[in-house]
Amino acid sequence: MAEIARRTTDKNNRVMFLIHRKEVLDQAVATFKNQGVNSNLLIAGMVQTLTRKIDKLPEPQLILVDEAHHVLAKSYQRILNKFPNAIVLLFTATPIRTGKRQLDEIADDIIVGQSISKLTKKGFLAPFDYYSIDDIDTQKLKKNSTGDYTNASMDEAVSRKIYGHIVSNYQRLAKNKQAVVYTYSVESAKRIADAFNKTHISAVEVDGTTEDKIRDKYVKQFRDKKIKVLVNVNLFTEGVDLPDVDCVIMARPTKSLALYLQFSMRCLNPRENKKAIIIDHVANWKTFGLPDSDRDWKQAIITTDKNKRKSNNNEPIFAITQCDFCFAVVKASEVKNSKCPICGNPIKVHTAVQQTDDELKLINDRKRLINEILADKVMQNVANKSVKELHTMKELQAYAKLHKYKRGWVFYQAKMKGLIKRK
Repeated sequence: MAEIARRTTDKNNRVMFLIHRKEVLDQAVATFKNQGVNSNLLIAGMVQTLTRKIDKLPEPQLILVDEAHHVLAKSYQRILNKFPNAIVLLFTATPIRTGKRQLDEIADDIIVGQSISKLTKKGFLAPFDYYSIDDIDTQKLKKNSTGDYTNASMDEAVSRKIYGHIVSNYQRLAKNKQAVVYTYSVESAKRIADAFNKTHISAVEVDGTTEDKIRDKYVKQFRDKKIKVLVNVNLFTEGVDLPDVDCVIMARPTKSLALYLQFSMRCLNPRENKKAIIIDHVANWKTFGLPDSDRDWKQAIITTDKNKRKSNNNEPIFAITQCDFCFAVVKASEVKNSKCPICGNPIKVHTAVQQTDDELKLINDRKRLINEILADKVMQNVANKSVKELHTMKELQAYAKLHKYKRGWVFYQAKMKGLIKRK
């Protein structure tokens, strides 16, 4: 964008740059300056500010919009409609929007950039390992008017035990790495931060009500590695520069592909020999595939006809599978000799992952599970324990049954605890 802006101002044409977050604005202005953009011909500001000053702004010949999946909002539209003769370029890494309306309502065409997998191979993004520990009852999730899940339904769907699981799995999979946790409410964020701090892992909670000075202080401490874990609610998704994030933990289910990619890609800033870790506690991968799965972005920006229901044939299908032993989620193409590419244990390859409606099965399973718990004293004893408090094979088996973990989890945990002798 800065180079396009420089070439535009070199020809004495005026440029307007729109963004909706101050942190991104400050970074952009600094980049434009370093690139040699003529500041006298540049109007750069937050859309919330410029929309109030629209009648006083000089007419630009070029408008650059960052994070442009927001561009259908009234504030953006007010500015664009004021300058109908300007060329408008929309930039976004996630062009799809939650809900019916898509960018084809305003854009003439989409120019698709290089894929995540290609950018990773070229070193512009870090490679990653993806793990998923399913701590959510998806049948309880309800959508709001924007198409994403409501906070109330997320609170009901996400098990309270997730907070302890988040810490134990961080210690198992990403110990000592700088991590950002994405969750859905201030209460859940505070609970997760407290869970980390109780195990002497430094963590802070940040949300929209956090004062700017305090938030800036926490971000600086995180960059200086004085804080290991940032637990946030809807903040560190777009644009904020956090270069040393090596691990992302998702504790927030979403129906938004844009949010999912913003969550998961927060840890993909490259560094020599870096392998990022993504831990998905809410099984978002079952809806969206892996971050670097192939996507048809041209199809994604087309507005859905309100009078037509999408057929199941249009639902995403991904050739990915999950390891029963280490819980890694991998592409089927990466599996060689029927072994997990992460841990080396046997793995079954499924041709595709597709969401299905199995509510009746889940209800029957839940009734059966309740009856088993009532009849099984060991299961009752482990119901309120964390994984680190399990000391026998029977306890591990009961815990796995209670949480619907697969057999491989018991075997893996037993090996880690020394209950099974290694060869």
